[in-house]
Amino acid sequence: MADERKELMHPAEATPGMAAVHRRRFTKPDGRELFLYGYSPHEGATVGACLDGGPKEAALRWHPLRGEWSVYAAGRQNRTFRPTTAEDPLAPMVPGGPPTEIPFADFELAVFENRFPSFSLDAQEVPSPPGTGTAPAIGRCEVVVYTPEETGSLATLSQERRELLVRVWTDRYEALFGAGAAFVMPFENRGDAVGVTLPHPHGQIYAFPVIPKIQETSLAAFHNGQFNFAEKMSQWGDYVLTKMNSVVAFAPPFARFPYEVWIAPAERRAGPWEMTADEISGFAHLLGEVTRRYDNFFECETPFMLSLQAAPRGSEHVWHFWAQFFPLLRAKDKLKYLASVEQATGLFTVDVPPEETVRALRDR
Repeated sequence: MADERKELMHPAEATPGMAAVHRRRFTKPDGRELFLYGYSPHEGATVGACLDGGPKEAALRWHPLRGEWSVYAAGRQNRTFRPTTAEDPLAPMVPGGPPTEIPFADFELAVFENRFPSFSLDAQEVPSPPGTGTAPAIGRCEVVVYTPEETGSLATLSQERRELLVRVWTDRYEALFGAGAAFVMPFENRGDAVGVTLPHPHGQIYAFPVIPKIQETSLAAFHNGQFNFAEKMSQWGDYVLTKMNSVVAFAPPFARFPYEVWIAPAERRAGPWEMTADEISGFAHLLGEVTRRYDNFFECETPFMLSLQAAPRGSEHVWHFWAQFFPLLRAKDKLKYLASVEQATGLFTVDVPPEETVRALRDR
């Protein structure tokens, strides 16, 4: 089993004041990689056996009427669902306890290959059914465990831990693009309403073999100059929720979800790897701040879908990075359902305009 340690540097030059981040790469017996990140070097031997990986069969199929790919990954159907605290697969290993994904007694932040991936480097060519085309779902799916604690959120993590998370995302972007990914997306699904299967604080990263249709559309807007993000943001003062270190949290005027909020650097950056130390700090702060405001406003742990939208491969020179929060509530006790109209046409009916979002969240 490989077991390597490395001190990471931020990709950008001249980042005074940033603490060193250490990465330990450990290969599990089933061949899956585990990375342990922290401000201190991770030491110590394993204290138990790891969980074994699951099925990796996956394939892309082309939808000829929608002009987009879908990924078919039947092995995910039987993935772990709402385990007990004692069987938490994302927890540190307890000597003599059940196996987990992280066979060490403690860690700061961990990343490992998903047991039940939608994409795999082992994906094979498959026959095409009539009327569609197929392609191997070559890529990678990773789980990012924010903390060894079984509870918590972006709002309750320390600022230092959130900054570590942003720098870990940066390291994974570099590794996954380096492995050939066309698009890389860190994300978090939060809450039962979104379908979260593991309550332990965590997110995921998907490395796609193709640029998804939505990102292709965004890229076209950036390429032809019809959307200058930095210029637009300078005009959206009324939609700004809060700012930190030249990073802005705002409700986009074209929001589709009730209480949708985006976070973006004021100056164009292709992704977190281009952000300065101050921007990383501001971005990390706002991830927690927006989550906190949602929880205060809705008076619950707000279910949401968070995703980072960094440049697809080859578009770094035009893309402007942002993160987007899509809450699943339109009121304290009311879910926003994506029903027939939204699902069949892609045309959203928006119950709460972004002007109201800003007013509602500013004082939370």
